[in-house]
Amino acid sequence: MPSSPVKNLVTGGAGFVGSHLIDRLMKSGEKVICLDNFFTGSKENIEHWIGHPSFELIDHDVIEPIKLDVDRIWHLACPASPIHYQFNPIKTAKTSFLGTYNMLGLARKVGARILLASTSEVYGNPEIHPQPEKYNGNVNPVGIRSCYDEGKRVAESLCYDYMRMHGLEIRIARIFNTYGPRMLLNDGRLISNLLVQSIHGNDLTIYGNGKQTRSFCFVDDLIDGLTLFMNSLNVGPMNLGNPEELSILQITNLIRNISIEKVNLKFLKALDDDPLRRKPDIYLAKKELNWEPKIMFKEGLAITREYFEKKLIFEKSK
Repeated sequence: MPSSPVKNLVTGGAGFVGSHLIDRLMKSGEKVICLDNFFTGSKENIEHWIGHPSFELIDHDVIEPIKLDVDRIWHLACPASPIHYQFNPIKTAKTSFLGTYNMLGLARKVGARILLASTSEVYGNPEIHPQPEKYNGNVNPVGIRSCYDEGKRVAESLCYDYMRMHGLEIRIARIFNTYGPRMLLNDGRLISNLLVQSIHGNDLTIYGNGKQTRSFCFVDDLIDGLTLFMNSLNVGPMNLGNPEELSILQITNLIRNISIEKVNLKFLKALDDDPLRRKPDIYLAKKELNWEPKIMFKEGLAITREYFEKKLIFEKSK
């Protein structure tokens, strides 16, 4: 008899990364339950699957337990941009701790494999560059970003304790900066801020001197990495990101160069606890998954700008 399709639970499935993951799972012929409380997620991102027999949407906050029968849990639920996770830092910490605790409990009950979407923020303001998985990080435990940074660190700890105590199948992905279509216009992070400003013809704002570096991975590449990782035997933690390192000033100038409007640069006070350098060491992902990003930043940026232009035109017409 043919085996039945894999049943997936995607928490935060209506969000930026979650909705792209759902697209991949649905197109692979699998079943998907999307769990989201729509704090930063949008039904628009997954509306094309609503009504499909293999898709179910549940409006639910992961800080509350839920009973579901699934084979795999992709735990992505948590606001990831500072403007959103600092809006209610206590709720952010609860989402990381209680949300992960509840999903681990569900995974244990039904025997599901669980992948935690952790973050490069567990490395804090790194003293080692690039950042390998064995690096324990340099995180400020009482700073304004700690609700997210420390929240993800304790979520990782919970996963490993469930694996050690209960034999749970875990996967921990440390996701570095990701960009692409379906990013929120008000995301508050670098790419979305600069693209919206450039499309409107406003000054491009740089916090600090612009010498800070970041590495941006296009969302399609990230989804490749996540699905390969979930299907692998490696438990992680595993860095998933693009090692193409650019300074904030370089990124800003690239966006200025593709802007239709003439825009200027505007330098503002540096942000608190803003990491100076961020770049993943992806040796492990290359070795274990045969994975590395394929889409260069300039290519992904053009695709993302086109999405933002259409989105802004649509918002204006409403």
